[in-house]
Amino acid sequence: MDFPEFFCYVSILACLFPIMVNSIGINYGQIANNLPSPEDAVPLVKSIGATKVKLYDADPRVLKAFANTDVEFMVGLGNEYLDKMRDPTNAQAWVKENVQPHLPATKITSIFVGNEVLTLNDTSLSDCLLPAMQSVHAALLNLGLDKQVTVTTTHSLAILQTSYPSSAGAFREDLMDPLCETLNFHQKTGSPFLINAYPYFAYKGNPEQVPLDFVLFQPNQGVTDPQTHLDYDNMLYAQIDAVYSALASLGYMKLPVHISETGWPSKGDEDEAGATPENAEKYNGNLIKLMSGKTGTPMRPNSDLNIYIFALFNENMKPGPTSERNYGLFKPDGTPAYPLGITPNNVVGRNTTVGGGSFGNAVTNPYYPMSSSTGYMSISSTRQRYQLLGHVLLMAPLLMIKTLV
Repeated sequence: MDFPEFFCYVSILACLFPIMVNSIGINYGQIANNLPSPEDAVPLVKSIGATKVKLYDADPRVLKAFANTDVEFMVGLGNEYLDKMRDPTNAQAWVKENVQPHLPATKITSIFVGNEVLTLNDTSLSDCLLPAMQSVHAALLNLGLDKQVTVTTTHSLAILQTSYPSSAGAFREDLMDPLCETLNFHQKTGSPFLINAYPYFAYKGNPEQVPLDFVLFQPNQGVTDPQTHLDYDNMLYAQIDAVYSALASLGYMKLPVHISETGWPSKGDEDEAGATPENAEKYNGNLIKLMSGKTGTPMRPNSDLNIYIFALFNENMKPGPTSERNYGLFKPDGTPAYPLGITPNNVVGRNTTVGGGSFGNAVTNPYYPMSSSTGYMSISSTRQRYQLLGHVLLMAPLLMIKTLV
């Protein structure tokens, strides 16, 4: 399928499924040796209506490709950089080299420092987290960039000790000291609290008991919080509100929560229940539809949903089970991994010709970011480590649903 044919395909989908998408975030991972060039990724991001991209490093070729597109970027500093970033001099040098040159043409709005550090049980990393965040923020302040670029970090759901009911959400006691330090940082600097949430892992861990419709945003019996009497018809919203409750219990009622990763694989191994194109289409398609409605969660109905779907492409060099290489909305040749049924806000990219490249029958401008893959791998592969711990906490209400349907 060549590039014009691809856009024709997207246009046909738009006519068949006329649902306007207002704002989507997408994770742009690059652990692969067959991905299209960053220039060719621009129209793909726009074709799904995405206005925000989370990049796992600060790849200059990607940032340059998205210049003057109005797409907002969150760039990352991997866990392997935390110790070095404790030094304010190193932090300022990194910001000057990797962030400042791209502003304002590329709308870099946030830097996430470290990924799921607090749940890795590695004090050599957790002790570096806050100092690294402070140094990066100080660098932005010194360079006059702190008003347009915030500093944050990502967490897994394993930071929760309790998640059911959502109103009883609470953080783990053993993480309280370092967590409160970062929460104070967020409150002082105005940066959001980021959570990686994957309802897929709850279903994969116990497909006989977890109702598939509840995790796929399909019609289902739902769960009622016995304290607030709020109704939940999907697991992701219940998880988000559990995080809001945990924050409120510590006095951080106004701290914004963003979902920095969530998604569903379209393929998996024999023991990876539910990893199918049909389920991936339902999860991501239904989630995008909910996001387009501009309604929040039951507990925060007036709060914007800031959710980044994982991921833009299937990545053929990711380690782990088959599912890890099949989270993409797109295949490397630019064709959809499955139909989402959404109307793109802007199908065509910045120009009628895209970066001078063309997909053709194969990728003509393959992109091999080997220098950045190590950093991305080190901060993304941790998703598997909490697949049960972070989600099994919602099993009680799910078992109750199962007996009712």
